[in-house]
Amino acid sequence: MGTAGKRGLIAAGITVVCAVTVLAAPGAAFAAPSPVPTPSATPSSSPAPPPGRDLEAVRKKLDALYHDAALATDAYNAAEEKAKRQSAQIVDLARKIVAGQERLDRLKDRVGAAARQQYRSGGLPPGAQLVLSDDPQHFLDGAGRVIQGQRATKALIEETTRTQQDLKQYAADASAQWRKLEENRKAKDAARDKIKKQIAEAEKLESQLEQQEKERLAELERQAALKAQTAWLDTGVLKDVQDKGSEKGTKAVQYATAQMGKPYEWGAEGPKTYDCSGLTSQAWAHAGHPIPRTSQEQWKQLKHVDVADMRPGDLVIYFDDASHVGLYIGDGTIVHAPRPGRTVTVTGAGSMPILGVVRPDA
Repeated sequence: MGTAGKRGLIAAGITVVCAVTVLAAPGAAFAAPSPVPTPSATPSSSPAPPPGRDLEAVRKKLDALYHDAALATDAYNAAEEKAKRQSAQIVDLARKIVAGQERLDRLKDRVGAAARQQYRSGGLPPGAQLVLSDDPQHFLDGAGRVIQGQRATKALIEETTRTQQDLKQYAADASAQWRKLEENRKAKDAARDKIKKQIAEAEKLESQLEQQEKERLAELERQAALKAQTAWLDTGVLKDVQDKGSEKGTKAVQYATAQMGKPYEWGAEGPKTYDCSGLTSQAWAHAGHPIPRTSQEQWKQLKHVDVADMRPGDLVIYFDDASHVGLYIGDGTIVHAPRPGRTVTVTGAGSMPILGVVRPDA
């Protein structure tokens, strides 16, 4: 293959990567209920709700909207991770096509050289030239060369055929990967649309509240979280829980807590904004132990441990669909990125329904 052809194939691979990057435009992952105080906190006096509006129903509606946005964010993040892998595979296939075409060109040059040699020898095949020889020694020497030449020709033909088949397979694989990439693009677009719709609906609902209602709603959120945390602690679950993590778990905790106060953003992995699994995955990456990107894959792939056996650095997975995750930091608390409009914060580990606990460095 000529230099221009080679550049064209490599450029195609680079174009794929650029396309994937555009398709994977950042957003951010998911979260859950709003930040809540630790068990020691006591509810402050709550402003009375204005008449005519059921703020508890509003709170539940907001929780449902943000939960659906969290699920869509997980789908978006999963599609984005797949797109990254598929783009890398396409680029790898493009490189293989370039190398295979160069190899095929070299084989064709060898075939051409053999044809030119035959032309220079008068166009007679080696066997015919041998028969015409009246020198016995020359005949014997030539017979060996004929056999070697036949074997070399056969090997050359077989190698050329294999190379052509490889190129055909590489092209088919690249086409299949491109189709998968397009499917993921559509999945990402659908997830992105759902995220934006759910968040917009939640923001619209909140914008309709008067200031007094917003204050009361925030108090209802704190009370609900505190009630759940207290009930969880009353089970005695923390009686034997360790407050010392592994070396890597401690590093993950240090990283995550250093991000406190940074805004939540769906699909974000830092350093300025995070979603819930973006925070936990980056915390463990900085601890030198990469883990899956989404909370659902963290739940599926990492080792499960009993809640009573958890230690700092473990991940607490929430809700039956594993749509939220926080990093356990000890004393019955987690650090997490809650949801849109909130910042990375510390809250009670039992303030949301716990699905289970996983340990990245088990």
